[in-house]
Amino acid sequence: MRFTVSSTGLLSHLQAISRVINAKSPLPILDNFLFRIEDNRLILTASDLETTLVTTMDLDASEGEGTIALSAKILLETLKEFSDQPLTFDINDENLAMAIKSETGVFNFIGQNGDEYPKMPVLADDASVLNVSVQTLTSGINKTSFATADDELRQVMNGIFFDITTEDVTFVASDAHKLVKIKTTSAKGDNICSFILPKKPTNLLKNILPKEMGDVQIKFDSKNACFTLSNYTMVCRLVEGRFPNYNSVIPQNNPYKATIDRSSLINVLRRVSVFSNQATNLVKLEFSENDLIISAQDLDFSVSAKEQLSCQYEGEPMKIGFKSSFLIEILSNISSQNIIMELADPSRAGLVLPFEQDAEEDTLMLIMPMSLND
Repeated sequence: MRFTVSSTGLLSHLQAISRVINAKSPLPILDNFLFRIEDNRLILTASDLETTLVTTMDLDASEGEGTIALSAKILLETLKEFSDQPLTFDINDENLAMAIKSETGVFNFIGQNGDEYPKMPVLADDASVLNVSVQTLTSGINKTSFATADDELRQVMNGIFFDITTEDVTFVASDAHKLVKIKTTSAKGDNICSFILPKKPTNLLKNILPKEMGDVQIKFDSKNACFTLSNYTMVCRLVEGRFPNYNSVIPQNNPYKATIDRSSLINVLRRVSVFSNQATNLVKLEFSENDLIISAQDLDFSVSAKEQLSCQYEGEPMKIGFKSSFLIEILSNISSQNIIMELADPSRAGLVLPFEQDAEEDTLMLIMPMSLND
């Protein structure tokens, strides 16, 4: 087999799929990329058994067809040192000897039999199908992924829950301290179904979606999902289990509401939290008419901070405590200039909502309070 390809084009595709490869692979063959030459196209695959990412690129020229597994480490470290130029890959089909020929040199190493590379899982015939725009999927993933958990005992919390109905799609993530729910009417399913997307494929999608346009087809059964994009195909194992009833933890009656400038609140929290207890990261929010006082203290080191911020507040004066890092994280994942905080009492979860919701997207973020000493 022989083919010619752009060095920078190949490097770009390989870097995108290389994030699948683990530092310690369960099988030695998984330290390689699978190259398949077919119809003057190069099909590149990387896998860790649970997630497989495939991309395709057109070749400048090719002779023969077939597969070979090539060392990911050697290829990536070699290609990134080339300026943009055509490279010719000459492969001996009998002994899998590989020669990469550049304008000024030749680089030789041995590949592995491509037939030993694990096959992609095949989805069930009755798999569900969801078509969603790149923009909608990107928004849903970006706004929820930060709230996923790292809980070995509750694996179902370690991913994004896709709750699909015939009218809308809801993306949900929670680590029991915070919860994010993004409901969009710009996508809908043919029936009521759901799945939980693990963290690793979520992060892979976050990396490749900005390079994509159009629609993404998501096909899934009880064990696996296949994401088909214009330039990539990703098949991944899903988190098995039942996601908790997220609607039951969202407080419905919240009589106290505050409208606050989002960026100002983030800045104040960052300053004040420096003086909070390093173990708890607790900040206290005191709401009164058109006024918010944010304070923190660390009695062990005799330090404290307090800062005032104007806001529009409806309701009785209230004091409530939050972990500042969680609250900053939530605020940083809202794009609206102003946010609304809905509260009921200091022991119940607080809701953080964008002041201006998108026409087709409803965003709700929830944060659990922390107990105050006073």
